[in-house]
Amino acid sequence: MKMTAQEFLDWKTKHITLLAMSGAGKTTLADKLPKSKWYHYSGDYRIGTKYLKEPILDNIKRHAMSVPFLRELLRSDSLYIKSKISFDNLTAVSSYLGKLGDPSKGGLSLEEFKHRQNLHRHAEIEAMKDVPNFIHNAEDIYGYNHFINDAGGSVCELDCPEALEILAKNTIIIYIKIPPELEQTIIDRAKSDPKPLYYREAFLDEKLAQYLKLKNYSSTDQMPPDEFVTWVFPELFKSRIPRYEAIAQQYGYTVDGNDVANVATEEDFIALIAAALAKQTG
Repeated sequence: MKMTAQEFLDWKTKHITLLAMSGAGKTTLADKLPKSKWYHYSGDYRIGTKYLKEPILDNIKRHAMSVPFLRELLRSDSLYIKSKISFDNLTAVSSYLGKLGDPSKGGLSLEEFKHRQNLHRHAEIEAMKDVPNFIHNAEDIYGYNHFINDAGGSVCELDCPEALEILAKNTIIIYIKIPPELEQTIIDRAKSDPKPLYYREAFLDEKLAQYLKLKNYSSTDQMPPDEFVTWVFPELFKSRIPRYEAIAQQYGYTVDGNDVANVATEEDFIALIAAALAKQTG
């Protein structure tokens, strides 16, 4: 959605999508908006509670079945398992996505890993397509004036113009550009605490081939699960930047991460967005 700064300021029901790499401050920024006025939509939360709900539970049950005590309770229907997913705790979603590598060390086979990656891609696409309906319900049912979509860091990887066009039609897309001085901090943080991630299949195939050759592994089953995630993250980071920038150029606007860090109030947030619109439409 394109508009002038003044049109944005006059817009009585503001709908905004935040787009950025994990660690850029999307969720922190959204949390600074008053919850009495802003409906907070999390793409990752929607994925975990709707589109991957059953696969996540099945994965938990599969692990529980490997414990004899729990297996008997599950088989006799004496135990109820439920994942506890919240905006602040999406561990169940990332644990399902998993890491590629040695199964004896908790890794996934290449076939299973790609299967889960594909499920996640489709789930994220559907979660973004759900945004218009949630905008309507947020206002019609709950009476919220404004809507903020905290999109997942992998939205730029989906290669789904339809999903982006839906977001652009119904929201102002704001890309948070990470300043150079913060890039290495995010990379170092990811290396110290490697987490499961979504990769475009073409990117995964290319980088995996390079990695196996570099490490002289004959198959992914020889890989320590954390090792590949740590090695590939800087490459993933670099590959996503031009994708974010292309989305912002075609569909939205860009704000600087340093400016985002200075936002303390709703008024600061509105001023930040208005300044970006004024600069990039003028």
